[in-house]
Amino acid sequence: MTQNKSHGRLSIAASLKPRELMQNNPRLAHTWTAQIITLFPNAFPGVLGESLTGKALQDRKWALETIDLRPFGDGKHKNVDDTPSGGGAGMVLRADVLGQAIEHAAANAPQGRPIVYLSPRGTPFTQAKAREWSKGSGVILLCGRFEGVDQRVLDHYNIEEVSLGDFVLTGGEIAAQAMIDATVRLLPDVLGNAASMDEESHSNGLLEHPQYTRPAIWNSLEIPEVLQSGHHGKIENWRREQSHALTKSRRPDLWDAYTSKIKK
Repeated sequence: MTQNKSHGRLSIAASLKPRELMQNNPRLAHTWTAQIITLFPNAFPGVLGESLTGKALQDRKWALETIDLRPFGDGKHKNVDDTPSGGGAGMVLRADVLGQAIEHAAANAPQGRPIVYLSPRGTPFTQAKAREWSKGSGVILLCGRFEGVDQRVLDHYNIEEVSLGDFVLTGGEIAAQAMIDATVRLLPDVLGNAASMDEESHSNGLLEHPQYTRPAIWNSLEIPEVLQSGHHGKIENWRREQSHALTKSRRPDLWDAYTSKIKK
């Protein structure tokens, strides 16, 4: 049984590698924690160890634990999968193996921490879901492989299935990192500028307006004049109009939901 832990330290060397953020660190009480059940623990922290999420990991604003599924495997060869009942291609992760890993994760988590299976047939992951997770103690993410997991595990533990999008990946690890990133950046003091989150795409049900910066002219293309006017009211109106137009043209589903909410 292998479990790697990560919460940054109060003082940390600049040369510390991302993977080392998850080793030999004591568990912190009340720290938002992502627990990942995976066959590939070395895939973490991955991109989560970089930039703002990596800095927040060092500063112990959140924690990351990987639970290696292989040591829970059956027999001398630690088998974690078997052929699908009823026939078919591929392999399915076994219920008895997954059950032990889930019990281990739950024993090291506050009661009620959600358990989520990253699955292409799950409900779509959204900004609202990230916000929901950020308000809790953390999340336990089950990364599937092969043809998926034994359905009895999902039924027994009442596991929610969540999808990153309408496509299929070779496993849940990439999806897990994306969802954790979206959630961690909503935690207190991770971004450092709460106002920036209010203007982002999906934060209010709309897509974000276009952004510009120096130089004022690039390849004969100029920054819109209104953004250089210094008139905050006009700038705010322009950004709102742009946000509305982009959402209406690119995501009519979001636009319909937004306008329906306004009418109520």
